Formats: sequence, C-alpha cells, structure tokens
Amino acid sequence: MEVAPAIGFLKAYVKSMRLYYAFVTGIVGWLGISYYQFIASEDYYNPMSHFVHTIQQPTPLVKKIVIIIILFLAWGTNQIFNDYLGLDEDRVNAPERPMVTGELNAKSALLMSVSLLFITFLVTWFYLEPVAIIPLLIGIGLNVVYEYAKGHGIWGNLVFGIMISMCGLYGYWAAGPTDTYFTKSTISALILIVVTNGLMTYYTYFKDVDGDKLAGKNTIVVKYGLEKNRYIAIIVSFLPSVIFLIGYFILHAIEIELNHIFVILGLLTVFLQVWTGYLYYRNPKGELTYYSLVTNIRACTCAQTAIVALFNPELGMILFILTYVFVGFLFNMNTNVKA
Repeated sequence: MEVAPAIGFLKAYVKSMRLYYAFVTGIVGWLGISYYQFIASEDYYNPMSHFVHTIQQPTPLVKKIVIIIILFLAWGTNQIFNDYLGLDEDRVNAPERPMVTGELNAKSALLMSVSLLFITFLVTWFYLEPVAIIPLLIGIGLNVVYEYAKGHGIWGNLVFGIMISMCGLYGYWAAGPTDTYFTKSTISALILIVVTNGLMTYYTYFKDVDGDKLAGKNTIVVKYGLEKNRYIAIIVSFLPSVIFLIGYFILHAIEIELNHIFVILGLLTVFLQVWTGYLYYRNPKGELTYYSLVTNIRACTCAQTAIVALFNPELGMILFILTYVFVGFLFNMNTNVKA
C-alpha cells in the first residue's frame, strides 16, 4: 500500500473508531485493574467481609499501561465490525460514515481489526494472564450478537451491557494471578456496569430511530415511539442509583465501606444521569438529540470512575475529571451529525 492511500485509510479507520466512546471500555477496564490492586495491597483487609487476598500481587506499571491501551482501543477495534454489520441502518442514520461513503474499505478495515485482535490475544496469552482470554472471547462474541439482539427490545441493551462488563473482568483477570475470580463485590460491580451501559446505549437509540425502523430493528425507542420514550428516558435515569442503594444498603452486596470521594462523585454522577434523561425528554428527535450524546457518554463513564473511587479515591477523582474533559474534547472533534 502506497503512503498516501495508507494515511487516508488510517484516518478513515480512526474516524470510524469514534474515540470519544473509548472511555466506555477503557474506564470499565481500569475499574477492573483498580479492584485487583485494591485486594492485592499488602495491608488489605475488608472489615465487612473479612476477605483477604491470597496470591494477588501488585501489577507492574508497564503491564497496567498495556492493559489500559488494549481496553481503550477495544471500542474502536470492535466498532468496525458493528459498522459493517449495521450498514443498512447507517445509510439512513449516518450516511457520511467512512464505511458507508466508501472512504473506508470494509474488507481492509475488517482485516485491520482482526489483526489487532489477534495481537491482543498474543499479548494476553504470553505477557498478561491467559485466563483473561475468556472475557475477551465473550466480549467479541457479544459484539456480533448485539447487532442482532438490538432488534429485540431490551435484549439489545442487556447484551450490550454484558459485553462492556467483560472489559472490567478482562482488566481484573489480566492484572495478575488470582484464585478469587468472583466475589460479591465483583458481581455487584459487574451488575452496575451492565445497567449503566445498557442505559447509555438505550439513549443512543433516539438519534437512530428512523434508520432502525427502516432496518427492522425493534429497539425500545422504535417499539414504543418517541412520545412514550420521552417519559421512559426520565424514569430510567434513576435506575443505576436505585440499584446501587438497594444493593448496598439492603442486600449488602457491595462489601466495601463508602468514602467521601465516592459519595461526592456519586452525587455528581446522579446529576449527569438525570440530566441525560431530561435532555432526551426535551429533545427526543433532531440535531440536539445527537449533541446530547456527549452528556450521555459522560454520565456512563463518570459512573464507572465513581466506582473506581470505592477502591482508590484519589484515582477515581482524577479519572472522573479526565473523563469528563476528554470525552467532550474528543466528541467536539467530530460534530458531523451524519457521521
């Protein structure tokens, strides 16, 4: 491939990755790493569950960086498969996306993503922890399933949420050796990830309603119409908060004591989530629906950084600020509503 065409291909590929979404997979994976570091710390002792670490050991910095890079690129790498499988609806919803216009050659893009995934498998198997291949495979499989599940109401949201939760599991399992693959807190965090990300993708269906309808994708927004979904958008914005409160205070499913940083970030997250619901109530259709995406993504990703603050308050606060700033920065680099 000559230099100029190669550069053009890479530009179109990166554009198709929609990097403002990279924080969705990246922060969830970082959450998994943070939890592993929490239970691997030498002075770790959980007064609520009396759980102490066994063979966990702090992850070397280089390995952390490798895992984080893999997870931040995960969204974009897999987005190429979504764009290919969703070409029918994208011709209506996003007619100027590179793969729709032909700017990005579909076969070359798929080959690139497959190559990157193959490299990820090799790095995971030989440099990180082989067991992390399991959530990696499940995530890739669910990415394909999602394009079909999307047409069956809430199933699409559940599949999407579970798919993203695999990034958290990958981050946790890839960070180092362990013999405690699941705890009550792990499962609770995964459930919160599923809910917040399933909710995030629900809001994205508002802007895609016309194309989804023509392509036969019976999403919740298509099924019940924009008018009913305006009210659903408000109601479900409280769902993550309600589930957390029930899980923590009634079911005692999260075996970690709350700290002040988590409470502050949690309250800010609740505001972002409710504000997202209000934006889609106010503008369920039109150009402003597209621009509401940035608040929607911030609400989802900042929720994950708040959970990080349970295990590492300082890191959670830093990630909250960086996530809020850079999601907006990257989103504003691509303001074409048709792409």
